Amino acid sequence: MEQLLNEQVAGQIKQAFAELANPVQLLFFGLKESCDYCGETQQMLTELSALDSRLHLSIHDLKEDAAVATQYRVDKVPAIVLASKNGDQVIDLGVQFSGIPAGYEFSTLINDIILASKQTTGLGAATREFLQTLTKPLHLQVFVTPT
Repeated sequence: MEQLLNEQVAGQIKQAFAELANPVQLLFFGLKESCDYCGETQQMLTELSALDSRLHLSIHDLKEDAAVATQYRVDKVPAIVLASKNGDQVIDLGVQFSGIPAGYEFSTLINDIILASKQTTGLGAATREFLQTLTKPLHLQVFVTPT
């Protein structure tokens, strides 16, 4: 299969990954049958994780690994969960991509991997203080479409 990331792009990503502070667990969820873009998404994550030893990829099938999917609240595929890794412990940060992160979403994925490694949100102090006042769980989703 042809590489998705050419040498120039891979080099740029390696430079960006120099900022990684801690290991990151990438969890891929797909289906073996009837899944548009699962193969491409899995290949992209495989190529990304090969660029830096601090990235760890685990591959899961939504049906066969239903308990893991439920644990990370994955209900559609392809899906990517970004988690922090501390030794063997995987810490869910609540960051999930649904669908293939192509186009501009690819740079968002790279940035989010870096943020996950730093175990920070990049939010300002005032925003963090406001969020601490919330008394109920908040489910935030951002939708994008390639146009």
